[in-house]
Amino acid sequence: MSPQPHGRVLVVGSGIGGLTAALALHQRGLRVTVLERAASLEPVGAGIVLAPNALRALDVVGLGDTVRRLAAWQGPGGVRTPGGRWLARTDSSAAVRRFGDPLALVHRATLVEALAARLPDRTIRTGAPAQLVDWGAVDGRPAVVRTPDGDLEADLVVGADGVRSGVRGTLFPEHPGVTYAGFTAWRVVVPAPAEPFAPHETWGRGQIWGTQPLKDGRIYAYAAATAPAGERSPDGEKAELLRRYAHWHRPVPQILDAATDATLLRGDVHHMSTPLPAHHRGRTVLIGDAAHAMCPALGQGGNQAVEDGIVLAHHVGPARDLGAALAAYTADRLPRTTGIVRTSARVARLTMLSGTPAAGLRDGMTALARFAPGLALRTFDGIADWRPPQRTYAAPTPVHQARRQEEGHP
Repeated sequence: MSPQPHGRVLVVGSGIGGLTAALALHQRGLRVTVLERAASLEPVGAGIVLAPNALRALDVVGLGDTVRRLAAWQGPGGVRTPGGRWLARTDSSAAVRRFGDPLALVHRATLVEALAARLPDRTIRTGAPAQLVDWGAVDGRPAVVRTPDGDLEADLVVGADGVRSGVRGTLFPEHPGVTYAGFTAWRVVVPAPAEPFAPHETWGRGQIWGTQPLKDGRIYAYAAATAPAGERSPDGEKAELLRRYAHWHRPVPQILDAATDATLLRGDVHHMSTPLPAHHRGRTVLIGDAAHAMCPALGQGGNQAVEDGIVLAHHVGPARDLGAALAAYTADRLPRTTGIVRTSARVARLTMLSGTPAAGLRDGMTALARFAPGLALRTFDGIADWRPPQRTYAAPTPVHQARRQEEGHP
C-alpha cells in the first residue's frame, strides 16, 4: 500500500519516554499518534525511582506534583551488608536538601496511566507494530512507518522502542548496538511484611538486593547478580533467588516468601557501551533506551527518557525548522546521556564486585559515607540537579506555583 499523508508525529513505543514525548509534543500543539506493538498498555517492569531531575521535567507537562504525592520513602535508609550491618545511612530528606526535590518511587503502571490519561482519546494505538522504512529528509520527503494497516507518512518519527530498538537499527545499521553488562536482574512487587524495616540496598559479592516501599503499602524489591548472558534457572526464578538470598538479613527472606515465579521478572542488563553518532537522522529521532540504554546502578534510565521527551518538545514546534531543532536536541542530549551511561557502568562495576579483597575495599569506602551524609549523593551532582530548558506547558498547580515562588521564579 502506498504511503498516506497524515502530517503528524508518530511515536513508536508507549513506554515512559514515548508517552512523555507524546504528551509534551501534544501540549506544544502537534498532532501525535503513539504506535504500540502490545495489545494493551501493560508496562514491563515493576517500580521506577523518579529523581529530582525527572520530577522537574514532569512539571513541564503538569505531572510533577502528582508524582511527588506518591513518594513513599520517609525517614532513614541506606546501604547494608548481607548480614545486616549498615555500611552507610541516609534519610529521605537528604535528596531534598541537596537537590530541592525528593526521590519518588512509583509503580511503572501508575506513571504510564498518568501520562496516558492526559493524552486525547485514540492517540495511542495498541496492537500496532511499526517498522521504520524511511527516516525522511528534513528538506524534502516525509518519514515513513510501516504498520499492519499500511504505510504512514510523518513529519517526525520518535523512536521510543527500547533497548532492542528497531528504529535505531534502521537509522544506524553499522552501530554495534547494546552489549551485555555482565549481570542479570530480578524485580518483584509484593505485599509489605508485617514487621517494619528501613529501605535499603544490600551489597554482597557479585550480587545486590534492594527493598523499597510503594505508596500503596506494597514493596518493590530488586536484585542483581553476575551471570552468563541468557542464563535462566531450570527450577524457576524464585528457587534461584532463594539459593542466593534466603540467608540475607530481614526482610529479604520474608519478601522471597511472598514472591512467586509468576510475579518475578528477570532480564539481563544491556547498555550502550558505544554511544551513537547522533540521536537523530532525517526526520527521525531516538529517545530513552533506544538512544542510550544504561545500567540501572544510578536508576536514571527512565529519568533520562523523561528528560528526552521534554527536551525534544522544547526544540520541536509547529513553526520551528525541523533540521535545526533535531540538531539542537542531539547537541543537548548526546553529551549528557553518554556521560550518565558511562557513570552508570562504573557504579555497576563497583557494586557488583565479587572478589573478597575488592568487595571489602568497596564496603570500607562506602562506610565512610556515614561520617558525611551527603557523600553518597555526590554521584548525582550534575545529574539530579538538572532543570528543563522551558517553563511548564500545563497550568501550574498551587503546589508548583508555591515552589517556583520559593525558588525566585515568577
